[in-house]
Amino acid sequence: MGIQSAAFEVGASRRMTRQLVIGNWKMHGSIGKIRSVLPELARAKLGSNVAVCIPYPYVMLAKSLLKDSQVQVGAQDVSEYHVGAYTGAVSASMLADIGCELVIVGHSERRRYFGESSENAARKLRACLDAGLFPVYCVGEDADERASGQHKEIIAAELAVLRGLPIGLYAVAYEPSWAVGTGVIATSAQIAEMHAFIKETLEPRTRVLYGGSVKGSNAEEVLAVDGVDGVLVGGAALSASEFLEICMAAR
Repeated sequence: MGIQSAAFEVGASRRMTRQLVIGNWKMHGSIGKIRSVLPELARAKLGSNVAVCIPYPYVMLAKSLLKDSQVQVGAQDVSEYHVGAYTGAVSASMLADIGCELVIVGHSERRRYFGESSENAARKLRACLDAGLFPVYCVGEDADERASGQHKEIIAAELAVLRGLPIGLYAVAYEPSWAVGTGVIATSAQIAEMHAFIKETLEPRTRVLYGGSVKGSNAEEVLAVDGVDGVLVGGAALSASEFLEICMAAR
């Protein structure tokens, strides 16, 4: 069973729904690193609620190394276009063709470094759904927006593009950019507040993951926060032992 059928069963009680753990390798990795980390995940007999989002060149190798496991393989971005003269772009159908099951969309680093907007992300979301991929849509505020009390307004604006999309075919990842790659993690109260706000803004059954300096040492605490349906893991996903520790903490 894939992510859509197993990890995100719409209407299932929260106690019965498995928390999703997604590793985002970002622009890290090599053939050697892939061959070192992924076989460890395969041997751990993890469920289909675990996924790794690998740089494009290594997706097929990752699929090969994980073929006897239930661990899902995803990408970190996708083109908003279906086909055409878009040099350097990779379409959702191409990703599906090589075995990807999910895609991270609208990550704060894509917004910050590449100028992507929520409108761009919305088109990517629809491209993913058209290709049968499971998009994980990222939202989050920066430090200034948090300090000025604008964080809910910012998140509400980013969530607006999801209206009308079928619940259960996507997940939202709350990643405050002030906590991404900084070693700083939001407090349990901050996480609970924002996850509740996202569910209230969209629909209570919306699956919401937390991302932002999640590690083996804090995963259990984060995953125990009310409203947290999983985690999006950055640097810690590059260590087999630490990523497995996070996976074991998931319900």
